[in-house]
Amino acid sequence: MSQTRRGSGYVKGVQVHLIDGTFELFRAYFAVPKSQTAAGREVGAARGLLRSFAALLGSGEVTHVACAFDHVIESFRNELFGGYKTGEGIDPDLYSQFELAEQVTRALGIVTWPMIEFEADDAIATASHRFAAHPDVTRVVIASPDKDLAQCVSEARVVCWDRLRNNWLDAAGVVKKFGVTPQSIPDYLALVGDTADGIPGIPRWGAKSAASVLAEYVHLEDIPPSASTWRVKLRGAEVLSQNLEAQREAALLYRRLATLRRDVPLQEGLAEVCWRGAPLADLSALCEDLNEPGVFERVRGLSHR
Repeated sequence: MSQTRRGSGYVKGVQVHLIDGTFELFRAYFAVPKSQTAAGREVGAARGLLRSFAALLGSGEVTHVACAFDHVIESFRNELFGGYKTGEGIDPDLYSQFELAEQVTRALGIVTWPMIEFEADDAIATASHRFAAHPDVTRVVIASPDKDLAQCVSEARVVCWDRLRNNWLDAAGVVKKFGVTPQSIPDYLALVGDTADGIPGIPRWGAKSAASVLAEYVHLEDIPPSASTWRVKLRGAEVLSQNLEAQREAALLYRRLATLRRDVPLQEGLAEVCWRGAPLADLSALCEDLNEPGVFERVRGLSHR
C-alpha cells in the first residue's frame, strides 16, 4: 500500500477523495474573474475548476477520486416540501456552466456523477459509506466544507476537507464545531434550519439550544415533550419545548430533508474510481476551447492513457 500525507499525519492504504463539484463550481464562480470564449460563452468558473482540479491531481496524493454534481438543482426533496431550494435566482452565467463543469471533470479522467433525482450530497454520502466499509480503504476524504456532509464523518474513516482553507473535520471536529456528533447533524439542521436548502427550522431554536438538547438526547424523537423533564436546563426551555411540540411533524420532515441518502445507484466500485490519467484527446479539445494549454501540458505529464 502507498503512504500519503493528509491532515495531521501519514495514512497507509487507499484513500478515496470525493469532491462536491457543485460547491466547487459555485466557489469558482465567485472567486475567479469572468472569462468568455471567442463565441461569447461565459467559462470563467469552468476554467477555475479545471485549474483547481488539475492541481489536486498533480499533488501526488490523489489515487482514487470521484466528483458529484447537481445536474439540476431540484431533486426528490422538492416533492416533499414546497419550500425546498430550487434553481430560481441562480445567475444565468453560472447556470450555463453546470454541464461544462461536468465536461471538465470527465476530461480530467475523474469519475463524474451528475445527479438529477438525487443531489450531489446524496451521491457523496452513498459513496463515502460504501468505500469506508471496503477493507482496502483506509480513509475517505470528502472535499467540501458543506455542513450537510458532516453527518457522513466517522471516526478515523471519513473526514471532511475544506480545500481552500485546508481545514479538516473529523468526528471530534464535528462535535467541536456544531456541539453534536455526526449522527445528530440532520436533527440539528431540522431545529436550527438551513437557509441554503430552504429548511426553515423551528422558531426560537438556535445553534446553542439545539446543540445542548441534542448532545443529551441525540435525536428528535428522544426529546421529551415537556421541558420540565429535560435532563438539560436551558433559558427559555419551556418556549422551545412548546414550539417543538407544535411543529414536531414539521421537524421530522425537515430532518428527512436534511438526511443524506445512502442508496444512490452508483455503478462504480473502488477499481473504477482509481485515477489512471486523463483521456488526452478530450482534455486537449477542452483546454483549447477554454484557452488553458498549460493545464493540458501539466496533466499530460501525469497521464498514462
